[in-house]
Amino acid sequence: MDIQIKPIVTEAATADSEKLNCYTFAVSPSANKYQIKDLIEKMYGVKVVKVNTALYAGKRKQRYTKGGLIKGATAAFKKAYVTVAEGQTIDYYSNI
Repeated sequence: MDIQIKPIVTEAATADSEKLNCYTFAVSPSANKYQIKDLIEKMYGVKVVKVNTALYAGKRKQRYTKGGLIKGATAAFKKAYVTVAEGQTIDYYSNI
């Protein structure tokens, strides 16, 4: 099983990382907390203390154009809030 993971870099996520030492990632909806923990520890070399997850459902979208009504949907995803050990940080840009 291939788990896709990408960091979420927003103002709220950055504030959480500075105050709470908690980093936010968008992960595959089928991934569980143990898989997320192992992957983060391997990718960034940090000790993960806690992983919280939240499922976000896809939303239906539609818009009117010259050609008529276009319907579609956004993809569902899972958000993982990863808390690392005290004194450790994750540098998102180290493995680009």
